[in-house]
Amino acid sequence: MTKSRIDSIDLLRGLVIVLMGLDHVRDFFGPTPFRPEDLSEASATLFLTRWVTHFCAPVFLFLAGLGAALYLSRGHSKGETARFLLTRGLFLVVLELAVINTSWLSYWNGYMFVQVIWAIGWSMVGLAGLLFLPRVAILAFSLVVVFGHNLLDYLPPEVVAGWGPAFSVLRGFQWIPAGDSFGVMVIYSVVPWVGVMSLGYLFGRHYELSFEERKKRLMTWGVVLSVLFVVLRAVNLYGDPAHWQANERGILYTVLSFLNATKYPASLAFILMTLGPALLALPYLEKVRGKLGGRSHLSQMLVTFGRVPLFFYVVHIPLIHLLAMLYSKLRYGFVGVEASGAGSLVGWYLQGQQYAPEGYVQNLWLVWGVWIAVTVALYWPCRRYAELKKTSDLAIFSYL
Repeated sequence: MTKSRIDSIDLLRGLVIVLMGLDHVRDFFGPTPFRPEDLSEASATLFLTRWVTHFCAPVFLFLAGLGAALYLSRGHSKGETARFLLTRGLFLVVLELAVINTSWLSYWNGYMFVQVIWAIGWSMVGLAGLLFLPRVAILAFSLVVVFGHNLLDYLPPEVVAGWGPAFSVLRGFQWIPAGDSFGVMVIYSVVPWVGVMSLGYLFGRHYELSFEERKKRLMTWGVVLSVLFVVLRAVNLYGDPAHWQANERGILYTVLSFLNATKYPASLAFILMTLGPALLALPYLEKVRGKLGGRSHLSQMLVTFGRVPLFFYVVHIPLIHLLAMLYSKLRYGFVGVEASGAGSLVGWYLQGQQYAPEGYVQNLWLVWGVWIAVTVALYWPCRRYAELKKTSDLAIFSYL
């Protein structure tokens, strides 16, 4: 297996982290009183602006597992790899709770919401333990979690209630109260993401093969997962609690309903829909990167982001938040409401449509424009950080 970084993996990772930025720009610059997946209200353009970002979390978790396999192949023992996964996973959990939460809200209000960094962290902790099992056992675990987790949708409510907060952490898109003034909203649960990461780890074996053999296998699996998605959605019996249906707005919206797989918690259909095309893209990106090389500014930019995705993630949220505050002040003369006891303003865009200033109408051109500007602006700090990470021996660069 290669001992150096693989540009195609960094390129795909960079692409999905940039798409994640689009979703977050929409949160701050284009809120709506309805979910963008609500096809009774959302336009096709808004739906697709949201839908394309669905690839971010599954690809990120899968590539994190693949990265663990590459780390192991570069001369590290299983014990060293497990120790790194354990410590980095816990670091990510703390980062989510202590830093990322505040960067969204700009103040502490007594509750937390845990998202993708939390899920990656706990999945790394889980993978650290799985490493010591035989590969066939890891495969069995991965398949059961990924393909079987939607069976949990059929559990009786009293069984779910009996699990309490543990069920929310493992599976549920639920609010966990912890007293009158504190609680946690679990947006990204551990299941099925730990299974997606362990599948990525198993796919690391493909990078021991020649390009042609690897391409053949990745393309095969990409087609298999994509076809499974189509079959599952067509049958409409298992794999997603939200069934697709003919839409009265026409054939386009019926197709969008078919693509409208459940993200929270991620369904089997959601995972198949996103990982299938990602596997198909990987060998193509190897050829693109090899063909274009340094002559493509876009490919170089995405590779750079893919080498420091966590740095991009940590920095881009407060940057977008600051820009949203400045824009709102200049455009509407209004930022938000003062947080009770917090001594800071809470942007109206995070508070619901009832707080929107007079004259506000969602403008996707604005959303896309700010997204492009933010992406370009972050290239130079990410490039500088990637250079520091490459040349420094400090342990912190392995974690962030």
